[in-house]
Amino acid sequence: MKRIGILTSGGDAPGMNACIRAAVRTALVRDIEIVGIRRGYTGLISGDALPLDRQAIRNTIHLGGTIIETSRSKEFYTKEGRLRAAAAIERLGLDGVILIGGEGTFHGASLLAADADTAALVGVPGSIDNDVYGTDYCIGFDTAANCAVEAIDRIRDTARSHERLFFIEVMGRTAGFLALESGIAGGAEELVIPEEEVSIARIGERIRAGFTVGKKSAIVVVAEGKKPGISFEIAREIGEQLNTDPRVVVLGHLQRGGPPTMRDRVLGSLLGVAAVEALLEGRRGCMVGEVGGDLGCTPLEETWQKKKPLDENLVRIFSFLSE
Repeated sequence: MKRIGILTSGGDAPGMNACIRAAVRTALVRDIEIVGIRRGYTGLISGDALPLDRQAIRNTIHLGGTIIETSRSKEFYTKEGRLRAAAAIERLGLDGVILIGGEGTFHGASLLAADADTAALVGVPGSIDNDVYGTDYCIGFDTAANCAVEAIDRIRDTARSHERLFFIEVMGRTAGFLALESGIAGGAEELVIPEEEVSIARIGERIRAGFTVGKKSAIVVVAEGKKPGISFEIAREIGEQLNTDPRVVVLGHLQRGGPPTMRDRVLGSLLGVAAVEALLEGRRGCMVGEVGGDLGCTPLEETWQKKKPLDENLVRIFSFLSE
């Protein structure tokens, strides 16, 4: 390994800059040249790269977003686009590429490796949804979850003051990690997640039962699923069932921004170092992750082909902690 590239793809996640910083410093210590590829796969296709040195990553560990920017590239979904990316990798003289992103990023990397004999590809999981198989936690999840918990705490104050029912919608298109963990930490009464079938009648009856035994307010945490804004529909139906006027708060992209938490800075740093070391060990077509406190590598195909399950114990305890 003499020259490597690093890119961020898909949705940004707090802690990505900590990962970039760690990868750059590790590469430089090993006398490896490293370049940042701007705007993810879009920039890779066009060969848009800039050299990264200590000055470029100085004072970035506390920043949210990604200093090399990101995108969702429609062109990369085509074989022609991926072949252009492979040609750009060769033109840039890269022996390896570190890819920070989620399922879509690693799916694309798998297709790139299948289409062309290109540089070694090593992934790093960065996703606030935390839905990538092969790691307990993704970079960005902890910050997003803490953002959601802070919102729940704030809403609970006003919900209690007005004796009101609130629905708080968090991100999570196909996975309920954010909703589940923020719901437990925030003391939510009910939970709506993609992994479980939604029963409006059951949720309504449980909320009614809570009010019957003396509760003055209630909070329902909803994962957005495949239909962002679904909380408004659920709130309307339950409001009609209970003859009440609920309120809805959609957190949306608030969960993506802001300084990363300590945990995301440490995780990003750990995985940034691990990605460079994986390339030096001759690994390719894999993602570095942390499982049970240990670092490991998972084949890229498994990261998006296998469904990452929710923690069964957390699901179990929510059912009675919310009563």
